[in-house]
Amino acid sequence: MKASLLSVALLGAVSVAAISVSFARGPAPKAAGIESKGYTWNAQEGEKTEALRLKGNKKNGEEAYEVCSACHLPSGGGRPDGTFPQLAGQHTTALIKQMADTRAGLRDNPTMYPFAVALSDPQELADVAAYIESLCIPLNNGKYEGADASVQILKGKDLYEKQCLECHGKNGEGNKEKFYPVIAGQHYEYLVRQMTIIRDGNRRNASPEMVEVIKPYTDEMLVAISAYQASLKMPGAMCKK
Repeated sequence: MKASLLSVALLGAVSVAAISVSFARGPAPKAAGIESKGYTWNAQEGEKTEALRLKGNKKNGEEAYEVCSACHLPSGGGRPDGTFPQLAGQHTTALIKQMADTRAGLRDNPTMYPFAVALSDPQELADVAAYIESLCIPLNNGKYEGADASVQILKGKDLYEKQCLECHGKNGEGNKEKFYPVIAGQHYEYLVRQMTIIRDGNRRNASPEMVEVIKPYTDEMLVAISAYQASLKMPGAMCKK
């Protein structure tokens, strides 16, 4: 019990320190994103390029991850209510892109920004990403819990196989080389929220191709496809019970 309380206290101290650093550096910049004609979704530039070229050190990444664990949990499992996504087992390329985009002001995430800028340099980005990718996959992600779950999952499967499979893979495993994230087993609430934001053109570092694909989707269609994605088993080593 004392150890648990100490862990909570330490996480709180880390969080406060990270936020203090961000305030000292000022608010996130605003880089030109999806609204710009010159925007390239998977452009490799700046510290993103350097971080992608570096070999991540998982041991160092574990220590650096402490600033992330306050929200995403020490397990990397995030929260089933979708407040924070599951990160464990995610591709390093997708992780580095999102951290670097947030730091550069290309992805608007005021909650994440203070913690993202607390990471010191491209090497630390690579280290944290390597550590997160190595984590075992939590067993119980947040799923769609409506009484019509089986119906929604079937509808979502049909939509997914028609328009999402080419990029995100047959089983939602994504594509590490192309920066497509693993979406299998992600929390349902997080998936439906992010897909809504992307559809509405409000996630500035989104793939323009994805925006075009899901722009015609109704809210009901987003519910179905998110229910299906959350029902898939995330690839990788599952955590032991």
